[in-house]
Amino acid sequence: MAIGYSVVVGWIVAYTFGAFSGSTMANDDISQFAAAFGSMATLGGNNFWQIIGMIIIGLILALGIGNGIEKANKVMIPLFYVMFIGLAIYVSTLPGASAGYQYIFVLDPQGLLDPMVWVFALGQAFFSLSIAGSGTLIYGSYLDKRENIPFSAKMVAIFSAIAAMLAALVIIPAIATTGEQLSSGGPGLLFIYLPNIIKGMPGGQLILIIFFVAVLFAGLTSLINLFETPVATLQELLHLKRSAAVAIIMVIGVAIGLCIQGIVAGWMDFCSIVACPIGAALAGIMFFWFHSKKDCLKEVNRGRTHPLGAWFYPLGKYVFCGVTILIFIVGCIIGGM
Repeated sequence: MAIGYSVVVGWIVAYTFGAFSGSTMANDDISQFAAAFGSMATLGGNNFWQIIGMIIIGLILALGIGNGIEKANKVMIPLFYVMFIGLAIYVSTLPGASAGYQYIFVLDPQGLLDPMVWVFALGQAFFSLSIAGSGTLIYGSYLDKRENIPFSAKMVAIFSAIAAMLAALVIIPAIATTGEQLSSGGPGLLFIYLPNIIKGMPGGQLILIIFFVAVLFAGLTSLINLFETPVATLQELLHLKRSAAVAIIMVIGVAIGLCIQGIVAGWMDFCSIVACPIGAALAGIMFFWFHSKKDCLKEVNRGRTHPLGAWFYPLGKYVFCGVTILIFIVGCIIGGM
């Protein structure tokens, strides 16, 4: 997942630099924006910026949890929310944006009959919340014993949902203002439609800079989380210094990432709908089925004033584990079709 996402972050780094230099807005129409992104999203099409993105990630990771990851997140995450709130307000003033809000908030019952809607929605949930076992385990191991884990998990879910909604309130209404088909998906939304739309706005270059800086912050914080797992694992298993572990993982990430540039969409779909659910299922099985009920409740209730209710244990043991296994099976079936 980390390697695949590093390719996407490379695209974001390229477009962020292009927003400042003006090259991102140099195209004249949607077809030219599509051609520019198409040439970049091919094997060898974005080597330089992908490596730059990995260097930034490596430097932050090498500084450690307190000096690197925590400090970077304290700056980048608040700025992401501020920038996207500002963009959402601006987009709401544009003519035609109401069609985008209607598309987001008015339910189409017919769409619920498509199994792929559920598979990709749940895959997105697993990815955005890092419910894939390893990342949650590593970050959890860094927490103080007095931390209220259920409360922290609730806050992660709430703010992740807010971030996703902010992104939707910027991207979908902005596309609606152009009359483009709102059901379009994939990276084209970010790298083709949005630059084409923003180009025609008053102060377009400044808006584009703010937009891609915000997206870059979101991408970097997500990628830091994904790469922290293998870095921490190398440190623990091989007793390496953090800088050495980071260097090894970055080299592996760059080497493989450059080789999958042309298939990254399929790579990420596989990770989201197959790898993430099975990772979450294995983590749930290890916690709820290989530990006693007493030990499970003891761990989740650390730092809490009031223990969780009787509902928690059966919900985790049967519902969570069962649903994640089901999602994995469905993802495998659909992925093989």
